[in-house]
Amino acid sequence: MTTAGNQQLKRIAILGGTGDEGSGLAHRWAYAGYNVIIGSRSAEKAQEAAARLNAALGREAARGITNADAAREADIVVLTVPYSAHRATLESVREGLQGKILIDVTVPLQPPSVATVFLPEGRSASEEAQVLLGEGVRVVAAFQNVSSVHLKDVTHAVACDVLVCGDDSDAKKEAIALAEAAALRGLDAGPLANAVAVEALTPVLISINKRYKVRGAGIRITGIE
Repeated sequence: MTTAGNQQLKRIAILGGTGDEGSGLAHRWAYAGYNVIIGSRSAEKAQEAAARLNAALGREAARGITNADAAREADIVVLTVPYSAHRATLESVREGLQGKILIDVTVPLQPPSVATVFLPEGRSASEEAQVLLGEGVRVVAAFQNVSSVHLKDVTHAVACDVLVCGDDSDAKKEAIALAEAAALRGLDAGPLANAVAVEALTPVLISINKRYKVRGAGIRITGIE
């Protein structure tokens, strides 16, 4: 696992951090030395998730608060909520996100057909987030294709690349650094407009998991050393 190095003091908030994906990412970043804030609609649930993480690591590595408070206190915010809660969550934290980087992990899935690609009105969840939040927030799309099955075992290097899309190069570099801290390889996949393709890979991977009876299929880009 890569350590956070000079980024150790940055506060990373995971909104929806009580879910599988959010808690897995929180675990890896806390293990790497980041100051992790777990956000939830319920402060109590967030505190319980933080307590479980701290118990697993044997130290006080995370704390839990509401999504709104987490967004205000963090340097970088990571959104890991279901698409059904995407807009409402963004609206509730919009003020606290201004001037910050938002890494949007949300995938537009439409139950019960979660193994079929669904394109929302705004093309991708990340593009919808950028429109809703305005130019004061630098939105990056990343981590959609990494299965939560792999994340909580911090000794396990995940053979999956993180495709990072965004319109701000510095924001993308921050997301790539977070991928590396989580023992993943982050790759610049172009502008935020490309998030429509990256997000759409998740239902494809879900379909592959079901068809071949595997857990946690991922994406690996060949030809890059």
